[in-house]
Amino acid sequence: MKKPESVSEYFGDKLPNAGSRFNIYECDDFRAKPVPYNRRDFYKITLQFGTSRLEYADKGILIDKPALLFTNPRIPYSWEPISEEQKGYFVLFTEEFLQDTNSDFAIENSPLFRLGADPVYYVSPEQVTYILQIFQNMHKEFHSDYVHKFELLRNHLNVLMHEAIKMQPVTNYLENQNASTRISSLFLELLDRQFPVDLQRPLTLRAPNQYAELLSVHVNHLNRALKEVTGKTTTEHLNGRIVLEAKALIVHTDWNIAEISHSLGYEYPTYFNNFFKKQTGSSPTLLREQNA
Repeated sequence: MKKPESVSEYFGDKLPNAGSRFNIYECDDFRAKPVPYNRRDFYKITLQFGTSRLEYADKGILIDKPALLFTNPRIPYSWEPISEEQKGYFVLFTEEFLQDTNSDFAIENSPLFRLGADPVYYVSPEQVTYILQIFQNMHKEFHSDYVHKFELLRNHLNVLMHEAIKMQPVTNYLENQNASTRISSLFLELLDRQFPVDLQRPLTLRAPNQYAELLSVHVNHLNRALKEVTGKTTTEHLNGRIVLEAKALIVHTDWNIAEISHSLGYEYPTYFNNFFKKQTGSSPTLLREQNA
């Protein structure tokens, strides 16, 4: 997979008013061209009016009504317009932009951007007016001469994210801060940091005991905590994350199976093939042929 795209690479030579940490645009500013499958090195929130298809990790999502789209640097995605008209706004920003006033803020812990979060939130007719107004306010302030405009933009962005979190069921974002929750959170964060993989930086942490050692807990303790909080064991989390990455590499890169096997930490392609077939019921080669 290619290295993550930067903001300037994402837009090529058509980037107006470029800022390195925050930008906002109307969708009309750019012709609706397909966005190729890749990771980007920035966060993106889009308010979309129109029909399109989002390929996010290994999921295909048809978007056929007003929606908020959330993408982040850790998950590769592609986007393809279906309807001719694509209206709305999108904002691009970095974690550093939000950390300017809160150095302890970690956006990957947000319910909107953490691993497994839903990338699409459909906006009801009652919500559309207010959400649209937030984007319009950000667009206006971004192009103003106000000396403190980025502080104001940061506030607007936080309001937007809180409005999106309200759209989730309460159980999705209220956290019980007990010991099991803390251990599970640390494990999932550590697991997430191992990806994306590449040929020069293959996956090295593949066993439950490796994670337990880094977290300074016994592997049985880690298993119990994960089972209590997530319903899955350490091995199930590891296998699921490796399968997710493997599918993305098989379908969206031109790496051969041996290269994919190496990048995921398998010494021999046969071991990887056996693992993949056991987890998915299909072989890597068959999956690639089906998506050719």
